[in-house]
Amino acid sequence: MIFITIDLIKETLKSAYNDTDVESMHNKIASIVDLCRENGHKKLIWFSNLITNHYEGIINHAIYNISTGKVEGINNKIKTLRRQHYGIPDDEYFFLKIIDVSYTK
Repeated sequence: MIFITIDLIKETLKSAYNDTDVESMHNKIASIVDLCRENGHKKLIWFSNLITNHYEGIINHAIYNISTGKVEGINNKIKTLRRQHYGIPDDEYFFLKIIDVSYTK
């Protein structure tokens, strides 16, 4: 029974993130929270509390539709470069490598 609920929550959450209407997104998020609490499983209750605590940020996605995905990707590339080039004495060369890696896909 829990797997059906999780699948329903996943599909509702996916359609909620594709909404640009705040009211529609609010209704879908509220239905997800209700589903989690009705089931009573402790992990689903934890998830409903997580959604409730981050409600404003989730709804703001419908209004502004921005993501930090590109910034996070570049940060991961910089971390990887730092690990690969540990011990380089020249900071200027390292910054040039960061610029070079940020332009590649």
